[in-house]
Amino acid sequence: MDASSILAISTLPGFPACRQAGIPIISNLIIKTKTIRRGPIKKIFIKKAPKERINEQIRVAQIRVIDDQGNQLGIMTPLEAMQIARERESDLVEVAPLANPPVCRIMDYGKFQYQQSKQDRLSKAKQKKIDVKGIRLGIRTDEHDLDFKKDQTEKFLKKGDKVKIEIILRGREKARKDLARNGLETFLKSITTPHSIEQEIKSFPGGLNVIIIPL
Repeated sequence: MDASSILAISTLPGFPACRQAGIPIISNLIIKTKTIRRGPIKKIFIKKAPKERINEQIRVAQIRVIDDQGNQLGIMTPLEAMQIARERESDLVEVAPLANPPVCRIMDYGKFQYQQSKQDRLSKAKQKKIDVKGIRLGIRTDEHDLDFKKDQTEKFLKKGDKVKIEIILRGREKARKDLARNGLETFLKSITTPHSIEQEIKSFPGGLNVIIIPL
């Protein structure tokens, strides 16, 4: 039995009397533990609010109302407009909140959301992803390689890609940036495919580069 156990037992009621009487003391130290089980963590999903205020969410004194055919119904309270919308089995949707008074339209909001979602998908599909292609030159690149890289550059431009053209300088060539700039400008002039310069010629630790885009 360690010292802490002896100290704990010595404080029990009746311990001094038992000790004086020479009665042996047997102590069993029982420690009870309780296991706490945790249930699975539930994810909380927050429903996004609609972009437009609809029906009871419209809390202004007066609004200008347009029906689903584009007809002006005049200025009235949101409560009056919602009554008209209910009679037509439609919703009241705020379409111009910054106008004075705000403009609301009577429409089928579910159908409106579907059309908006469809338009968003179409606009994303029409957005063409523009890749940046790389062309690497050197001060000592011969004419045959320059012609090949020129054809590559024009091919990329015709596909609608940006082209990043670099001249890499190594060792002592880094002291000849003027020559590298002239070579890069000459290469740009040789490109016949219509293009414009998005990023002018600039220096970086490994040499010079320029970015051109198709017209």
